[in-house]
Amino acid sequence: MAAARTETACRSCGAGGLEVALRLGEQPLANALRRPERLAEPEPRFPLTLAVCARCSLAQILETVPPEALFSEYVYFSSYSEGMLAHAKETARALTAARTLDARSLVVEVASNDGYQLQYFRDAGVPVLGIEPARNVAAVAEQKGIPTRVEFFGLELARALVREGKRADAILAYNVLAHVPDLNGVVAGFRELLAPRGVAIVEVPYVRPLVERCEFDTIYHEHLGYFSVTALARLFERNGLALARVDEIPIHGGSLRVVASRPGEEPIDAGVARLLEAERAAGLDGPAAYRGFQARVDALGAKLTALLRSLKSKGARIAAYGAAAKGATLLNTFGIGRETIDFVVDRNPHKQGLVMPGVGIPISAPARLLEERPDDCLLLAWNFADEVMRQQEAYRRAGGKFVVPLPEPAIV
Repeated sequence: MAAARTETACRSCGAGGLEVALRLGEQPLANALRRPERLAEPEPRFPLTLAVCARCSLAQILETVPPEALFSEYVYFSSYSEGMLAHAKETARALTAARTLDARSLVVEVASNDGYQLQYFRDAGVPVLGIEPARNVAAVAEQKGIPTRVEFFGLELARALVREGKRADAILAYNVLAHVPDLNGVVAGFRELLAPRGVAIVEVPYVRPLVERCEFDTIYHEHLGYFSVTALARLFERNGLALARVDEIPIHGGSLRVVASRPGEEPIDAGVARLLEAERAAGLDGPAAYRGFQARVDALGAKLTALLRSLKSKGARIAAYGAAAKGATLLNTFGIGRETIDFVVDRNPHKQGLVMPGVGIPISAPARLLEERPDDCLLLAWNFADEVMRQQEAYRRAGGKFVVPLPEPAIV
């Protein structure tokens, strides 16, 4: 596997002098789940370092792993989350109504995954096109009848689509900007592909709750950038688009939904200016808000590992829920392995039978919780806590308890 490249200039504006905010040490690739028989083989690890640009305020990791190593085969399928499906269905309903989308329109989704979002537009009679670089995931979308291009999106692909006669009335990019090394190329591609009065709708995890609630496990090698409204506004303006509306939404522990258009094509909502001012007041328009983040993550790790050690000392069996990337970051950062966690459960059958990166904990189906009834279950998928609690009501009635790791470790 190729080595990671260490960046010295901002991924967005190109400025140097990035200020380091958090060092998470050498980490495995968070979605590189392995088969048990390969545990003895060397496992690639790369440094994971969060830094902040003083010029444009973008928080970003300094290491770039080649995207082919991350996304050519992928084990994250959005359709296995009820919360994601409900969010996607409501998004499609609201956007179709607000933009009067119909059979003459085109909705393009960048990083369309398994078609979980576009299926709802298709069902409403709106033509769709998915763009998804992971072949195995794109194949699932095609099986659902979602036309999908297996490519990385950028300005070159946008121009090719325009030459084919395609113009998008809406471009969707949900949790994708964080993954792309060429931010300016992707946003410039949005502008190129949009039809007149078209909009790009972008969702990204919001960096403010990441810092304020110590959601450090959102950081992994696939997530290159961590966005504030300030950083987004500067990125989009640099590439010929303006933020028309920004909303805070609860998904993924706190996210931003941005509506962008060519300047003058959409009215600017007053909420954009309010959020920009709030970020200035909080120090998120530069590195100030990130100072002390390392100490808070270290303190959180000390509290969580002490809690788990206490449970083990009393004879408790401990499992974990959620074989997601954030779980890999948390386990590897705090050194929590098979000495503490007996097994991890996850609804995604593509992950079952594999092991967690770096720590080798086996992954099973959620039914194992009720079958074996471990005393406690570390909730790695804390961003879907309500959904998981509903699904595991029988386990809880049988006496099972969940350990929620952050913002402060707690047993529920």
